[in-house]
Formats: sequence, C-alpha cells, structure tokens
Amino acid sequence: MEGHCTLSPGQGRRVLDRLTALTELIPEEWVQRSIALAGLVQKRSCVLTPEVMLWVVLAMGLFTDSPIRQVFRQCRRFHGREKIPTRSALCKARKRLGTRAIRNLFKRVVGLCCRFGDSGFYGRYRLMGIDGSLFTIPDTSANERVFGRPKGGSSSRSQGGFPQVGKVSLVELGSHIEYRFRVRPYRIGELTAALHLVKDLTPEMLVLLDAGFFGYRLLARIYEQGTQLLIKVSSTPLLKPIEILSDGSFLAKIYPSVSQRRANRGGLTVRVLRYTLDDPQSPGAGKVHRLLTTLLDEKQHPARELILLYHERWEQELVYDEQKTHLDPRRPEKTTHLRSETPAGVVQELHALSLSHYLVRKAMFDAAEGTSMDPAVSPSVAPFRSSAPGCRNAAAAKRQRSSGGT
Repeated sequence: MEGHCTLSPGQGRRVLDRLTALTELIPEEWVQRSIALAGLVQKRSCVLTPEVMLWVVLAMGLFTDSPIRQVFRQCRRFHGREKIPTRSALCKARKRLGTRAIRNLFKRVVGLCCRFGDSGFYGRYRLMGIDGSLFTIPDTSANERVFGRPKGGSSSRSQGGFPQVGKVSLVELGSHIEYRFRVRPYRIGELTAALHLVKDLTPEMLVLLDAGFFGYRLLARIYEQGTQLLIKVSSTPLLKPIEILSDGSFLAKIYPSVSQRRANRGGLTVRVLRYTLDDPQSPGAGKVHRLLTTLLDEKQHPARELILLYHERWEQELVYDEQKTHLDPRRPEKTTHLRSETPAGVVQELHALSLSHYLVRKAMFDAAEGTSMDPAVSPSVAPFRSSAPGCRNAAAAKRQRSSGGT
C-alpha cells in the first residue's frame, strides 16, 4: 500500500493501540493479506485506511453495545487534541472497505480445534453440526430490500417490526467453533443455504442435523462429499425397511422423488433408528422418534450409542446463545441484534461477531487443553446441562469416547 494512516502510533506502536493484544491471535500480516486479496489499494495517506477500518469492524464484534464512533474511541488511546472521526467519515470508510476483506480474514483465522481422541470426536469422526439462526437488523429500506422482513398472522399485510437476516452455520460441536457460515435473506430457506456449506465438509466428519434439514439433495451432497451424517426425521418421510439389523435398527432407502421411489430407481441407502423417551417430563415422551444415518454397520456403531450421541447436536444451540445473549446481550438502548443500517454493514458485523466468538472460544479451548475439563462446557451452563434429562447418559458417552471407546 502506498498510503498510510496519518494518526501517530500509540504505546503499542500501532494506531489502534488498544487492540495490540489481538495481534497475538490475528497477526497483522494476515490482515494486510486479506486486504490485498480484496483488491483494496490505499493510494493516499489518511486516517481511515482499509487496515484501520478492518480492525475497527473486528472491534464491533467485541464492543457490541457501542455506536461506531465509540468503537473507534475504545480502539485507540487518544493523545493531545486528536479528534474522533465523524460518524459520516467512519460509515463512508466502512463502505469503501466492503465485505471481501473480512470474509478473507475470517477464512484465514478460523480453524478447527479438536484433536483426534478429544471429546469432540466419535471414534474417528469429528463431530460437526449444521443449523441456522435469525438476527434482527435496523429498519432501513436497504436492509428490508436485501434481507426481507418476517410476516405474521393470517393477513398478508401483517409484518414484523424489523427486517431479519439469517445465517446457516457449520459448527465444530466439541469446541463450539463456528467454522463456516452462510448469510441468507429471510426469504431463502435454511436447507437451501446449507447446500453452500457442503464444500467445507471432509470425510473425517460426522454431521448432526435437525429434522428441518431433511431433504434428499442436501443429504446426498453430504454423502457424496464422503462425510457421514446423523439426522432426526419426522414421521412423514416413508422409510420402508429393506433389512432388519441385529440391534433393532433397519436399512432403508431415500429417493429424490416419489416416482423414483415407486420405481426403486437410484436412491441412497441409510440406516433408521427408532426410540422412545421414557421420562414423562421430556417433550415427546412416549412417542416414537426416528434418526437416520449413513453409518450402516450396527456392530461398529450400535443404535443406543448413536441415539445418545444425537444429544451433541444441542451444542450448536449453545453457540448461538453465546453469540446472541452473552457476546451481544439485549439492552433497552439497542432494539436489534445488529447495528448496521446497510446490507454490506450487516455482513461485516456478522463476521465480526463470529470472529470475536472464535477468539473467546479458542482461548477457552487452549486453557482447557491438557486438563480434564470439557472446553465445550462453560461454568455458567455446566450444572444445568449435567442435570438435564438424558444429558447424564450423553456426558457419560462423551467421556467414554474421549477415553478411546466407540
């Protein structure tokens, strides 16, 4: 870059000297490389260079309750009579930055943490989850046009108070790392958005999914990627047994269409597990629940073991709780989850929030490494998770896997 920031470096020899500690986790060369790959070339000296603005946007994921000028103030120790850039100048600089640089940085920084043998593995498979969440955003015409607004009630004129943006995430369940995610407008379904995450799957992974993601196209794409899956299935899909296995599970086929099922043409062979909950206080107690998996060998992967394993899918719900409740708690002065009034700003802020969550979770994982602590359990939620119905068995299964059992 030919230009440079005109602000003098602080004690940490950086312009945004209060963020110096972050360079231990996000080296400055990664930031500069991400900016270069985005094609952002600074040709003149000014205060708000692309590098400065990328750090400011990252800080928005840490200071989630502050307006943009206050975020800038919290990033830098001001000296003498230095003035904070105006809101207009900061907004224009965010617009110049765009979204490519922070997308590049997200892919470079965020990585998988769990190692083979950790509690985040089932046998040789890394436990992953795919699920989605919604975020309310400021009520601007641009946000509504790009992302959409929910509708409610029987009247077509009834609509939500704020536009909403969704994201579908691929999460490492053992560490709560949001490894990849896809931003989606409200009108685009989660199952459609999940198709874009398949390219990030590998044969070492076992993906756990909720019933809302049942669809032949997605499941077949996951299997073609060499990845195994375990998904809950409603009572609607027809799963006709073609072979009963020794543990009570059975093999069946799913098809892309009704006509292909009737003609028994093509299809994907899966294994179906059926169980009931005997705790009368549990939702759905006494009803038959079904799981579907591509792990077909009942000797290596007993039905009871997989049923208990499915509890791990709820770790992804805790990831969204951490992001939306703990990192970004609701406040009277902040009526929406995000602050950005433009679609590009919304995308920037979603990546900043996820990166901040990753930095916290990575620190927790590193601190727990070498101890008997489970990095996916934070002290504030551990007592509740351990006493929840069925979680004791799931926790025992996790300990067994971490000690070498399958």
